[in-house]
Amino acid sequence: MRVIGGNARGRRLKVPKGQTLRPTAGRVKEALFNILPHDLSGTKVLDLFAGTGNVTIEALSRGAAAAILVDSSVESGKAIRENLRRLHLTDRTKVWIMPVARALRFLARHGETFDLIFLDPPYGAGWLTRSIAAVAGAGLLESSGVIVGEGHWRDRPSFPGGYVVTREARYGETALWFIRAGPHP
Repeated sequence: MRVIGGNARGRRLKVPKGQTLRPTAGRVKEALFNILPHDLSGTKVLDLFAGTGNVTIEALSRGAAAAILVDSSVESGKAIRENLRRLHLTDRTKVWIMPVARALRFLARHGETFDLIFLDPPYGAGWLTRSIAAVAGAGLLESSGVIVGEGHWRDRPSFPGGYVVTREARYGETALWFIRAGPHP
């Protein structure tokens, strides 16, 4: 797995062995970053269920200013920290090893908001719908921000009131949903 754009382009990322991780495939990540604005300068990112940190590292490589990466797996946390260290991105990031629900409560209590929120929970069992609802309920999305949900195409999530899908894209078994607050053309 490699960084595909920005100042870290071509650099390899570490993936924990023996994990049941499902890192975002290269072609899905490439499509994702072709849809997002090309200049992410100044963007504040939240990555929930961060896995290897692959998607957020891509955003940081493309100019994102800061990121918080959350995953409950200690092994994932080690891999994320190693990837960030090797790419000299530790000064713009925080890695939290904790359940996503706990991280969301903490962020909401402290009034944090983000321009870009990545959600890539385990497929199935309604994880994506619950995660979107939790992010919405915590008020973490900036008014002009976007949530990018990734999941199996058959597991189309439902969206809380006041949130709309502005774009949906399918790549094989994987789908991406781009979600914003309020009505958008």
